[in-house]
Amino acid sequence: MITEDAVIIPIRTSEEFIGKGDNMSVTLTQEVIDVINAKETQKVLASVDKDGRVNVAFKGSLHYEDGLLVVHELLETSQTSKNLTYSLWYDKEVAAVFHGQGATEYQIKGIPRKVLIEGPVYEKAYVAALERNPDNDLAGVWYIEPTEFRDLTLPVRIAEQKAKYPILGHLDKDVNPDYYK
Repeated sequence: MITEDAVIIPIRTSEEFIGKGDNMSVTLTQEVIDVINAKETQKVLASVDKDGRVNVAFKGSLHYEDGLLVVHELLETSQTSKNLTYSLWYDKEVAAVFHGQGATEYQIKGIPRKVLIEGPVYEKAYVAALERNPDNDLAGVWYIEPTEFRDLTLPVRIAEQKAKYPILGHLDKDVNPDYYK
């Protein structure tokens, strides 16, 4: 609970940062949103620090809400928290991968635009985190503006590769297509 004497230092928490920036926001289909928000979907967030070192972490809280990716970061000192702060301050991209049922896989790149460290949305997320585990904390509720979407599902990628690079591939499949059946 935040008391009246608590010192709150907002970090670009204004609504003006949502949907702004040099990149166009990405509109996702309901099918993609359903995969992202499904409880059984594996969710991974990749970020970089100021020296370009990559950090990759599973983030079960990662979901899509009102045109933005949202993640509840539990630890103030986690590398993800540090990297998200760096990305927020310097408009650096992060990437999320969602691996759903039936080998469906999507990648979304985006730029953190806002972090909530107080207020009703933060309080609701904090209470939910405590209900899941009384030892949990909540460093912030992060909002990431999608800038790029890719369908990484294997049949989709194979079709894209064949269309873009028709000469790539194993020649033996063209010469003797029945060999591997």
